[in-house]
Formats: sequence, C-alpha cells, structure tokens
Amino acid sequence: MSTSLLKKAYDSSLFKKEGTDLVNQISQYLSDTTFGKSEKVITWTTPEDEYHFWKEYISDTHTTSDFFKTVIARSIHTHHPKYIGHQVAPTVPVSALATLLSAQLNNGMAVYEMGAASTALERLIIEQFAKVIGFENGDGFLTSGGTLANLTALLAARRVMAKDDVWNEGHSSKLAIMVSEEAHYCVDRAARIMGLGSDGIIKVPVDDTYKMRTELLDSYYDSVVEKGYEVIAIVGSAPSTSTGVYDDLEEIYAFAKAKKVWFHIDAAHGGAAIFSPKYKHLLNGADKADSIIIDGHKMMGTSALATAVVFKESTASYATFEQKAQYLWEKNEDADWFNLAKRTFECTKSMMSLRFYAIINAYGVQFFDDFVTTLYDAGKEFGDLVKQQEDFEIALDPVSNIVCFRYKTSTGDINLVNQSIRKALLEDGEFYIVGTSLRGEFYLRTTFMNPFTTRTHSLRLLNLIREVAKALISVS
Repeated sequence: MSTSLLKKAYDSSLFKKEGTDLVNQISQYLSDTTFGKSEKVITWTTPEDEYHFWKEYISDTHTTSDFFKTVIARSIHTHHPKYIGHQVAPTVPVSALATLLSAQLNNGMAVYEMGAASTALERLIIEQFAKVIGFENGDGFLTSGGTLANLTALLAARRVMAKDDVWNEGHSSKLAIMVSEEAHYCVDRAARIMGLGSDGIIKVPVDDTYKMRTELLDSYYDSVVEKGYEVIAIVGSAPSTSTGVYDDLEEIYAFAKAKKVWFHIDAAHGGAAIFSPKYKHLLNGADKADSIIIDGHKMMGTSALATAVVFKESTASYATFEQKAQYLWEKNEDADWFNLAKRTFECTKSMMSLRFYAIINAYGVQFFDDFVTTLYDAGKEFGDLVKQQEDFEIALDPVSNIVCFRYKTSTGDINLVNQSIRKALLEDGEFYIVGTSLRGEFYLRTTFMNPFTTRTHSLRLLNLIREVAKALISVS
C-alpha cells in the first residue's frame, strides 16, 4: 500500500496554501456581510434541490478552494446585519480562529492529559461565570449546547433531590419537574429522556406578558403531589425562546426554597445579560439558583457549540454521573476537577474553552457587556418602531432582543397573511426572520443578533414587509 496519499493529506505546506486561501475567503465573506455589502442573507433552495445539487457536485472533481467557496455561497450568512432570525451569534472572528485551532489539535478532554491547556482554561471560564452570577462556591463545566446542558443539570437535580437512587437502582417512584408552558422544548425533551413521561412535566400557565404565573405554583404543586408524584425541580426561563421574556426568578426561588426542590434556570439565550449592568436586573434571583446554563454561541459571540453549566455548589457538578471507568482515572472517589468525563456526557469533548478565552484574551470581559447591551437595545428600539406603524402590531413590549410582531390587515386571515409574508421573505432572501405561534396566533419574530444591525435596516424590513403584504393581498 502506498503512503503517498496519506503524506499529501497531512502535508503542512498544502495546509498553509489551502488555509491561507480559506482565511482570505472568510475575510472577504466578513467584509461583504458584516456591514451589509452583499444583497442577500440567504439564497433560498428547496431541500430536494439542495440535495441534488450536492449529489451532482461530488460526482465531479473540485479544488478545495472551489469547495469552500461553494459552501459559503450556498449557506445562510449569519454575519449579515439583515440576519434577524434564529438565536445564533455571528461568530467573533477570533473565536472562529480558536475553533479552527481546537479542531486541528483535536484534544479529546475526557481526562486531563488529553487536553491540559483547554481543561485549565475551562476551569477559568467557569470561575468567571460563577463570579458574575454570584455563586461563591460555584463550579461546573462546558458542554455541547443548551439541550445537553439542561439535561445534565436536571439529571444532577434528580440525583440530589430524588428519594431513590435512580442512577443505580432505577425508578421506583414517579418524579416530576415544573416549568413554564413557554419554556424551550428541550426542557420537555430532557424530562422525557429522564423517564418522567408526559404527566411528570408540569407546565405552569403564563400571564399576559408571557411570564410564568408564580401565584399558581402552590396549587399546581399540591395537585401533582396528590397524584403521587415527587417534584424534584422547577425550571425558570431566562428568557423563553418565543417571546424573549424572563420569568420572575426571585419568586420561583421563594417557591423552590419553601418546597425544598431544585431551582434550575434555562438561561441559554439570555444568561449573558448578567454581564450587562444595564440588563442584569432581568436575572435577579439567578444567584439563588442551584444550577444555570448559558450559551456562548447565542449572546456571547462564540462559535457553536459552547454552553456553560454552572452549579451553585461545587459538589453538585459531580452528582450526575458516578459510573466507573478505571482505565481513564484511578480513583473515582476523588473530585478530580481536571477529569471532565466524570461530569459531562461527552468523553471525547471538544476544546470549547478556547472559544470563550480567545475573546476574553483579545477584548476582555467588557466585550460581552457591549455585545449583549447593543443587541438588547436594538430589540427595544425595533419594538418602538413597530408601535409607531399604524399597519403593524406588536405582541408585547420586548425586554430583550426578541420581538414578536405582525402586519395588520382587514383583508383575509391575519395569520395566513403573515405566514405568507414570512415565506415570501425567505424566498426573497434580503432579510432572514422567522415566525412563532403565541396562543394560537401567528407572529413574525425577529431576534437581533448582529451588533451592526441599525435603525435603517429595521425601517427597510418594515417597508419590505409592507410591500410584500400589499402584493399578496392584491392577488388574493
């Protein structure tokens, strides 16, 4: 067998050539998108058309440069100021470079010797989170996304709070968690993975502002206990994904303390507001939580995936997993903060800490304040603009960078009209926004993720929606 192909694949000079070309392409992409030089955020294709394009593409020979160029052209441009859709950050370039480095080094991080630098950096990052949250004895780790982070925290809650040793002995009693009906679907999914079932997920109604109705907590708790369930945790949303509204964390804590249940906060999207003096009040009560998760790839500018799972007490961060893997570490009874496979789902865990630390190293923690505050200000400014338009209505006053609104019409079904507007905008590609359903009503939904999205962009979006709506109505 010849090794010539292997030598070519690992050739450092080839990497330098192709890497330099890629950096130049990304640099051009950033120049074209970040300040809005390119016309479109997305060039829409149907799933089948995209599949067949790539099926044909791989049947031919292309240079690496051409392949990368094609991927960029056919991908959504999250760095464009007219990308106002899903909660994905326009990655800070230095964080992307850190991700490139971690991908090439490929340190698995299950045990310390497989990722010494990134393991130590991860501890420093978690200490920074714990400090700003207000956890004096806090500890935790980084994991791959909010869904996995919420599951890990709730498993810790089960281990600490449940009367049974579920991990080793399985379920012998019915367990339940309490959560807002507006909570992210991943909390529901985590509860089902844990075996709680539909009846073990107690969804508390929200008020007119979409906050959890904390005055109902006692009655909902009593009702589920009467049915033979053991409530182990309550989850606060900070904020809910659909509306960007924060639950009253102080009130939830008071309930959790009175009932002796675990208090967890899903702050995947809005936890980074803790770094903003202007908006940190939205997280009042976070310092009293037993656990909290915060995504770096949403409101902190890191590349995906990178989520902090932070526990108020250090010992709780070890509670989820107790299985032995003696070939990885010698004394399972020791805390061994540096052997991260003891605390996370991942064994081969990526070097996520580099994505955070590269930003802090380059720009300081102040960057996170500037980033969050700018985006939350943009959301509130857009909400004010919508309220000034006679032909638009807003679902509720925004408190974060998420705004739900819609075009008003006296002709046709308002829900169908706005759904058609959303579809038309997607196919047009100049802007990217999404939609959501609130109490059975369809609303357009914007999430301001780019700090360079201006009032001019917002006004253009409203005018474009108006144009699209009138065209749709005229042909209906």
